[in-house]
Amino acid sequence: MIGVFDSGLGGLSVLRTLREALPYESFIYLGDGARCPYGERSTEEVKRFTEEAVERLLAEGCKLIVIACNTATAVAIRALRERYPDVPFVGLEPAVKPAALTTKSGVVGVLATRRSLEGDHFRTTAAQYADKVQIIAAVGEGFVEAVECNEEESEATEALVRRVVEPLVEAGADKIVLGCTHYPFLRSVIERVAGEGVEIIDSAAAIARRVASLLDERGLRAEEGAKQSCRYLSFAGEEYVEKLKMKDR
Repeated sequence: MIGVFDSGLGGLSVLRTLREALPYESFIYLGDGARCPYGERSTEEVKRFTEEAVERLLAEGCKLIVIACNTATAVAIRALRERYPDVPFVGLEPAVKPAALTTKSGVVGVLATRRSLEGDHFRTTAAQYADKVQIIAAVGEGFVEAVECNEEESEATEALVRRVVEPLVEAGADKIVLGCTHYPFLRSVIERVAGEGVEIIDSAAAIARRVASLLDERGLRAEEGAKQSCRYLSFAGEEYVEKLKMKDR
């Protein structure tokens, strides 16, 4: 069983890619729901919430855990690896590297939560390419809330996206990195606002490759032909669990 954790609905965008890439593996998805979003939470809160989620997933027998939340990864994954040295963890980070290596305009936009952008990993990665490309970071204000409320295609959400994305395009960005797992649910409106010639990049495929690699390294792969299953958990109760199921259809 592979555990996948996010503050809410966003990590389902990663779960979908994992289920396609690993057809014989089974999954438990834990969407906090009760304390979402994490982007404006304190470091101490995010660490505590993430540790609670990991404890729950380990209690369920998970052999590998994906922290499918950029904010939780930035704040907590180092401490998790120290606390659980025998547990393979896969975290998320904005896909700055592929964007920086393929941009033609020399300008890369990064959309993420405030806490993710303040994280050491993002700042270190961005600094590696600062002499080659211009990286413009922007907080997706209201993006997570829009996804949690199933308002991806509303006029109000498009206005939110336009306010954040248009300045990136005007600055010359030809790559926009989605640095939060909620944001792929807004891909269609982001693409519409960004227009032709701007590529939208997320980390899901890279995460699936890393999970597959770790399963092979640790000898943890499910047997070929095993039937895939998926369970959903939440700290917000059964109503939110049903919401997770509906969103994942």
